[in-house]
Amino acid sequence: MAAVSPIRVLIVDDDPLVRSGLSLMLRGADDLLVVGGVGDGADVPAAVEAHAPDVVLMDLRMPGLNGIDATRLLRGRAEPPHVLVLTTFDADELVFGALQAGASGFLLKDTPPEGIVEAVRRVVSGEPVLSPSVTRRLIAHLVPEEQARRRADAERMLARLSVREREVAVAVGQGKANADIAAELHMSVGTVKGYISRILTKTGLANRVQLALVVHGISMRAG
Repeated sequence: MAAVSPIRVLIVDDDPLVRSGLSLMLRGADDLLVVGGVGDGADVPAAVEAHAPDVVLMDLRMPGLNGIDATRLLRGRAEPPHVLVLTTFDADELVFGALQAGASGFLLKDTPPEGIVEAVRRVVSGEPVLSPSVTRRLIAHLVPEEQARRRADAERMLARLSVREREVAVAVGQGKANADIAAELHMSVGTVKGYISRILTKTGLANRVQLALVVHGISMRAG
């Protein structure tokens, strides 16, 4: 049996201690390989070109190019790596910006080591890394006018879907994996993937994390 290639990870954070700690932690997982680390978003494109990571752990606030703009640059590549945002939760509006730019999810910097390792594995397998409880906190920090606009946008997007597509979308918004959605809705995993692909095409969203935010936008009704 051929050996499975490890998941290649690039760490982007302006704090050398954070980069060192993350690198040490990730190297404890046999299926992960830390291929490099940089301290500014401006250095990300060259690092990705040099190291071909599968996943980029992306800090948001950096002295030069921030994580949002760096994520947007990566998503413009023909075969972009997955981006996992790293946040301390003192900049919620930046998290939204990063997700809108195409990030595959976000992690709090105090996430336990096993949670970070599992998040890296999940995004590579196409699963979202989005905690519903954290998402609710993010949306709750928006001003009322912004909440209303997002709800209206979400309703318009989901109105384009069939009943079955909406069921799948809601399950994605609940953070469920494809296998769990398949079991719950009595369909194959391949069928679930097909539904998600059609949903993203109909709504114009970049990935299932953005879809989860849309679903949460519907659920966050006043009162």
